[in-house]
Amino acid sequence: MTLEIPYRSIPDMFLKRVATTPDRPAFAHPAADDSGPVWLTWAQVGSRATAIAAGLRGLGVEAEDRVAILANTRLDWVIADLGVMCAGAATTTVYPTTGPADAAYIIGDSGSRVVMAENPMQAGKIGGAALPVLTHVVLLDGAPDPAATPPQLTLAELEARGAAALAAEPDLIEKIVAAIGPDDLATVIYTSGTTGRPKGVELLHRGWCWEAVAQSELGLMVAGDLQYLWLPLSHSFGKSLLCGVIHVGLPTYVDGRVDRLIDNLAVVRPTIMCAPPRVFEKVYNKVVITAREAGGAKARIFAWAVRTGKTKAAREKLGEPVPLGLKVRYAAAHKLVFAKLHARLGGRIRVLVAGAAAISVPLGEFFAAAGLPISEGYGLTETSAGVFVNRPGAVRIGTCGTALGDVECRIDSDGEILLRGAPVMRGYHNLPEETAGVFTEDGFFRTGDIGELSADGYLTITDRKKDLVKTSGGKYIAPSYVEGMFKALCPYASQAVVIGQDRNYCTMLISLDPDAVAGWTAGGPLEGRPYGEAVASAQARALISGYVEQLNAELNRWETIKNFAILPRDLSIEDGELTPSLKIKRRSTEVNFAGEIDKMYAGALLT
Repeated sequence: MTLEIPYRSIPDMFLKRVATTPDRPAFAHPAADDSGPVWLTWAQVGSRATAIAAGLRGLGVEAEDRVAILANTRLDWVIADLGVMCAGAATTTVYPTTGPADAAYIIGDSGSRVVMAENPMQAGKIGGAALPVLTHVVLLDGAPDPAATPPQLTLAELEARGAAALAAEPDLIEKIVAAIGPDDLATVIYTSGTTGRPKGVELLHRGWCWEAVAQSELGLMVAGDLQYLWLPLSHSFGKSLLCGVIHVGLPTYVDGRVDRLIDNLAVVRPTIMCAPPRVFEKVYNKVVITAREAGGAKARIFAWAVRTGKTKAAREKLGEPVPLGLKVRYAAAHKLVFAKLHARLGGRIRVLVAGAAAISVPLGEFFAAAGLPISEGYGLTETSAGVFVNRPGAVRIGTCGTALGDVECRIDSDGEILLRGAPVMRGYHNLPEETAGVFTEDGFFRTGDIGELSADGYLTITDRKKDLVKTSGGKYIAPSYVEGMFKALCPYASQAVVIGQDRNYCTMLISLDPDAVAGWTAGGPLEGRPYGEAVASAQARALISGYVEQLNAELNRWETIKNFAILPRDLSIEDGELTPSLKIKRRSTEVNFAGEIDKMYAGALLT
């Protein structure tokens, strides 16, 4: 069945939303004194976005020209993006953590004519780079440098210029938007670049509008919801959520300050929140460690509540009625244990969505037991983000759910997932050979992921095709499966990286969560010691060794971890070990910690 899309483009969808519900709350940003959200109506957002669009046209931006945004997640990012598209141009997204060399490469490779930079520091990343197409830099914050080349101006100045242009020609933007079609370029998002140079993924208006309607039809976003959006808007996941917001008219609080997330949840009280698995892992680890450290009756009550919740969730999954006695026990479990977790998330959560990487089954089971089932999804930058997701009320833990809309999926002979449909990219920017190489003759996109499709349409991801580890004994191992199991078992773990390619056994690099380590050392002989010293201690080795033994007991013999190293620091985006969406860059991690890997293979094996 074909999914009906009632829009020609994102600007078409946006202007219709503004016209339909002009006075309803659209987006909020944090107050300057952090006293709470400050809301803008759809009419206010529309006025600002169209002024930015007119201002960009005054700078010489034409249809499908690229305009780069180099900034953190914030309301101005959203409005600037809408302004770019209302000008008929396409947004090039650049992560704020991107280094100067890569930022200049992305802006140059995309052919961006204008850069919207968060502040002079971000603008400085492209200073001195040879970017002949770039004509202007617009600063969201800070004062322009009058001597800069290309010339700089503020976002407020750009809006003022646009407002003056619209006063002289009120229907300017409407005429531009009317000319934008479904097959026109909307966005160029550069892949995280797990190896080599990042590739620009060309995504069209039809794909984003498809995402908006598909999300609404499966019940992820409904009228009456309130969303907390903190995800990187440079990533396809965040962009797809913005499209759903416009289609549904969903009030959305925008705040990219991750360090404020937990505190703000209690203030904003959203009904929907989307996040990568690492956020849910940190919440889970905190809850589990707190219960264990409490000990005694509190620890026993916690364990009983989790067992009770899992029993209830299992019956509901099978469609079986929940007996009265179990209902009573679960009500007590909720009051004693789970209510605190709900309150920590704001107390009104209806839907939690996980994407960007797989969540472990134990983690999914815990949140389902707590009455907060996570709707795990699957998608790639090349597919405009999500194309499979677990629908609310039909979550099957350990899977990515069923296909959205009318996207087509088939599994190739080697297990690779192939996809075809409206959300699939036009191709890689300026890379025709690489584009041709990722499509089959009949137009299916080769995802590079290995998976299985059940008889009723639920997709399970086994691993990345290129990330499968093959030992020197010829055995294939799915590292993400082993890593996910370990992180579910060990509440102190932050990241885990299985090593074993062309080696005769597997080892693992492990980084610990700094907050968890601080709690573990409190009151003991290591209290007050620096993180690096604490994790290098014999006590830390003994602690983690116990969890590795538990892991090995659940693995096939050839998958077991024969040695491990606790890293002196956590993996990071800045050091090149994580992508901005928190996926592990395996090659970079192995290079950065080559010394630790050599020591593991030279040292004594675990018994």
